Amino acid sequence: MFHMANEIIFEVQQDEADGGYVASALGHDIFTEGETLDELRKNVRDAVQCHFGDGAAGALPGVIRLHFIRDEVLAT
Repeated sequence: MFHMANEIIFEVQQDEADGGYVASALGHDIFTEGETLDELRKNVRDAVQCHFGDGAAGALPGVIRLHFIRDEVLAT
């Protein structure tokens, strides 16, 4: 099991205007996007490695968690 300090969490939302997905890290200035979920996953990994790559922002997290936010509108 991984310790919370060893993971980073991204909130992911579908970009309704342009399509695709946008992701932002909680507690870090990391933002990225992708046209597909596979592209988003790759871009998130790349962004995390870039952000933590020089060690200035801390140790590279061992786990990246994607938390999907979805709005659903129901007619009354």
